[in-house]
Amino acid sequence: MLYLKKANRKDIEKEWLFQREIPADANSFINDYCGISREDFDDALDTMTAQSEGKRLPEGYVPQTVYYLWDDDNIVGTFHFRHYLCRSLIEGSGHIGYYIAPEYRGKGYATRGLELLLNEIRDDVKEDEIYLRVDRDNPASLKVMLKNGGYIHHEDEHKYYVRIKTTPHKA
Repeated sequence: MLYLKKANRKDIEKEWLFQREIPADANSFINDYCGISREDFDDALDTMTAQSEGKRLPEGYVPQTVYYLWDDDNIVGTFHFRHYLCRSLIEGSGHIGYYIAPEYRGKGYATRGLELLLNEIRDDVKEDEIYLRVDRDNPASLKVMLKNGGYIHHEDEHKYYVRIKTTPHKA
């Protein structure tokens, strides 16, 4: 069964093992915890939890909730939801960033995970649309966004800027 779960202490061992393997920059998904030790991840998890509540935020950051995408007892990906937009997010990465482990790509996990996250957050997004960004050389991720009701709002030399209406997409 596929489901999302917020980062939490109960699952810290599996979260740590997953998180430390994500590259520092994976298709513009920035992972501050690449290669992190177990001891340091303990503190990082406290920070993640605090930031989801609007605490311990670096200057210019907004609250963010980290979710892990589970398939039964295995973490297959992570989704980050930024609760609202500041200027840098409007012009940049938007509300959502996500990463699917390489061995799980091409199997529908990102599409289903994004759908689950959208269902979770739609009522919490204050804007009329959910903002996302994807590298132009990542057509698989663009396809995931489009399958979930997204459209290309604009583009530049390196990125597509995608929007998804906060009202649910009807297939």
